Amino acid sequence: MDTQIKKRNSKQLTASNKINQNELCINTIRFLSVDAIQKANSGHPGLPLGAAPMAYVLWTKFLQHNPANPQWFNRDRFVLSAGHGSMLLYSLLHLTGYDLSLEDIKQFRQWGSKTPGHPERGLTPGVETTTGPLGQGFANGVGMAIAEAYLAARYNKHGNEIINHYTYGIVSDGDLMEGVSAEAAPLAGHLKLGKLIYLYDNNHITLASATPVTFTEDHAKRFEAYGWHTQSIEDGNDLGAIENAIRAAQLETERPSLILVHTHIGYGSPNKQDKCSAHGSPLGVDEVKRTKENLGWPVEPSFLIPKEAELHFHKAIKQGEQSGKEWEKKFTTYKKEYPELAKELFYLMNGKLTPEWDATIPEFPADAKGMATRVASGKIMQAFYHNLPGFIGGSADLNTSTYTELKDAGNFENPTMAVGDLQGSAAGGWSYAGRNLQFGVREHGMASISNGMAAHGGILPFCATFLTFSDYMRPAIRLAALMELNTVFVFTHDSIAMGEDGPTHQPIEHLAALRAIPRLIVIRPCDANETAMAWRMAIESSKAPVALILTRQDLPTLDRKKFASADWLRFGAYILSYAPDVNPELILIATGSEVHLIVEAQEKLSEQNIAVRVVSMPSWELFEAQTQVYRDTVLPPSIHTRIAVEAGVTQGWNKYVGDKGEVIGIDTFGASAPGEVMMREYGFTVENICERAIALLKKNKHE
Repeated sequence: MDTQIKKRNSKQLTASNKINQNELCINTIRFLSVDAIQKANSGHPGLPLGAAPMAYVLWTKFLQHNPANPQWFNRDRFVLSAGHGSMLLYSLLHLTGYDLSLEDIKQFRQWGSKTPGHPERGLTPGVETTTGPLGQGFANGVGMAIAEAYLAARYNKHGNEIINHYTYGIVSDGDLMEGVSAEAAPLAGHLKLGKLIYLYDNNHITLASATPVTFTEDHAKRFEAYGWHTQSIEDGNDLGAIENAIRAAQLETERPSLILVHTHIGYGSPNKQDKCSAHGSPLGVDEVKRTKENLGWPVEPSFLIPKEAELHFHKAIKQGEQSGKEWEKKFTTYKKEYPELAKELFYLMNGKLTPEWDATIPEFPADAKGMATRVASGKIMQAFYHNLPGFIGGSADLNTSTYTELKDAGNFENPTMAVGDLQGSAAGGWSYAGRNLQFGVREHGMASISNGMAAHGGILPFCATFLTFSDYMRPAIRLAALMELNTVFVFTHDSIAMGEDGPTHQPIEHLAALRAIPRLIVIRPCDANETAMAWRMAIESSKAPVALILTRQDLPTLDRKKFASADWLRFGAYILSYAPDVNPELILIATGSEVHLIVEAQEKLSEQNIAVRVVSMPSWELFEAQTQVYRDTVLPPSIHTRIAVEAGVTQGWNKYVGDKGEVIGIDTFGASAPGEVMMREYGFTVENICERAIALLKKNKHE
């Protein structure tokens, strides 16, 4: 234990103490955190005790923020990627004047509190992103830095840098071990995101062991190989060294920075410092007492905030207010000099869509051959992206397959890249103002980075890959839904109809898995015009992520003079084609590529005088959001004979077909064969649907 600390063992914190202001403030952070964790009898005290000095330096000497206006657009973004150390962040937010009271701190991890176990965006003022699963915050921060670089490149003018801020974070051993950080970090290095600065809480301890058991690589060399600027600080309590390292990181403009800070988990705890037991359990009443005595802090009262510390931390309020006013003044000047750009930026900063953004989206004529919905999606994106300056994204090295490249929009790329380095990329140049992101084969990182862009604000991100690879992205998709981010996930090659690549690439259970995520809106359109409406819903869905599920194979473009308008997609399900009879005997329901099968089946069955209603149900989630009256209009409770048709697992469809209905689906894996063969062999034919319908009608009539 630090000998200077030992000398203070018997001291009490009084006005006459010689304890310096920095140490007073750091210990205020530490023990506000410790007391909250102990009161809850749940939490992670190790990180706040060890990382408080680096957090203190960052928040009091560098962080540009406005506690009175947490959404001030030009603020620095701070990400606590090691979200288990949440009380460190809550202490900082309370002490610097955010709308987070001491009572909120005392309700840490309790029902209905603003201080949950891991930080949650939208719940706690000042929390930029929801971090829990390790590595997510790391990748989110990369997305935030990309957003800042893009907006700065598009809107800044010489002498009027209206967008100019950093992304900071505290990351842990666990963050660096997780694969998602190994996807995001090299991309950040490649892009030379010099305004991304991470402090690594290098305490050599994990929850169950010490890092020498599993994590023995040279972290600095690893990140140097990624293209990062690295520095090491041997003493995590050396405030001067931390300050100098952050300043050096700011001066390094062409590389993101990782500052490796050697800290002690559970610092100051006589029996738990540098031990696994300090990671994820309260210190205990006796050990809290010993730790306070060891660091010269009064044992009572709990939740002590000395006046001197309070005044020092509250300087952030005035500084933030001043920074905000100065920026508003600068923006006023900017508006006069660049009125069109200022208007555009105003929309982005406030999360608003430009008027008539969708006016150029095409309406597709009826066509029996039609086109794949992935192709239609690409045409639709080309039509509207010019009207949405914040629309930026890319794919996991699949632009030519997902049709998500924005033509003539340029690549988001470090401006120093040579022409020869950008073979095969979008026309329009290479700079931070480019709108095509080349993620590489990094699905998890792509989704998490996209979430960070959305969380930053001003950006409406999209990312794309094959539907089967959504498995790689699930943690990020789940967090997008939890945060209510407007991230658009584009998934193509949506069924066994993709064909010869076989079962490894043919999604089966993926639709059900995505639909199981609360708040995620899943849309599987049936033709080009439903795809256009699906994109409208995706862009307008300001508080929910959307997954667009698109085909590889061509689908007929329905004649909307004969069938219901595709605009009805916004209700999730709608009556595409009425039965000749007002009271149909049978309802056929389908999504995506299977809708044209039930349309043809209706025609065949009508030849046998069977009255059939055809329902297109592109989105369960949108349908469930409608009134019961509407849902009963589409699916009348009195009509029990129903068949749902979808090229995926049957799980979940019973809700819509009931006990007397059936589902034509797939509850096994696919195979390698041409797509049309696959669909035929798995029963997705008009003939099979008709046979099943007739058999079901007979069965139900006899019961």
